[in-house]
Amino acid sequence: MPVPEVADSFTGQINQITLGAAKAEGGSRTKTVTVGGAKNVVYGGSFDDAGEKPVIAMDVLDSKPHDWPGALAEQYKNVFDSPGDWAKKCVQEFGAELICLKFDGIHPDRQNRDAAHAVKVTEQVLRAVGVPLVLWGCGNDEKDNAVMPKVSGAAKGEKCLLGTIKQDNYKSLTAIALADGHFLIAEAPLDINIAKQINILASDMGFPLGRIVMFQATGALGYGVEYAYSIQERQRLAALTGDKMMAMPVICDVGYESWRAKEAKLADAPGWGPAENRGPMWEAATAVCLLQAGVDIIRMRHPKAVETVRKFISEIWS
Repeated sequence: MPVPEVADSFTGQINQITLGAAKAEGGSRTKTVTVGGAKNVVYGGSFDDAGEKPVIAMDVLDSKPHDWPGALAEQYKNVFDSPGDWAKKCVQEFGAELICLKFDGIHPDRQNRDAAHAVKVTEQVLRAVGVPLVLWGCGNDEKDNAVMPKVSGAAKGEKCLLGTIKQDNYKSLTAIALADGHFLIAEAPLDINIAKQINILASDMGFPLGRIVMFQATGALGYGVEYAYSIQERQRLAALTGDKMMAMPVICDVGYESWRAKEAKLADAPGWGPAENRGPMWEAATAVCLLQAGVDIIRMRHPKAVETVRKFISEIWS
């Protein structure tokens, strides 16, 4: 599908970043991933304006999930107890370009696992796959501040994407990501002003703007996707019109949010169609919508949804 020519042109550009460090750079990755670089909105301008194609990061949890719907859990039931094998399955069978290692198990209200566990899992996944990693904390500030610096150190030199930092909790992870050579995920609610403020705070600590990826709360289909789209679109337009503090690539958490929707997860829903089809469709529809707003990295879970979204990306950014 060709990208149509439009008259609009912009003065700004999205920062281009390359995740992952090969052996020659002091890392162990066999592949690197470059995102960003867009000079226009999606469907706008020439092919040269499109920048790098968006990429899919597939989720791998540090501990076996107990709340995944059957239609999703069935895809990974043989590897839930081994994050390394889980990551390998995502890369080798499902074509994941990035692995997002999500440390749900360290959360105090879940399994409350310690830093030693998180480091062991990080090292296991690094050995299992050669793609770059996204290292994502549990969301509890106190626990993330205690554990994620250890995780960062275990992956030092690998140029991972580490996070998340927030407006009220950014100093510890910003400092450790700077020291260990990682990229940062700056998290905000669906508020463009807060998103910008976090970038400013990290920059004030000496963290390069060219090593930040933005993340705003993701709304799934039927659960706020329109507002999420609007925020992503405004953010992209601000960057393209020259705002350097908003010129970062963007990551969205589509998998988690989509599979929280009752339409995706309910197995017994007469008239809604089979759950094994309904859930992946919900995830794919959410991802495709946000990609058209200018998202650069999509976190996903179900392989059927991944396949659908990959085909969309290949057609638009061919």
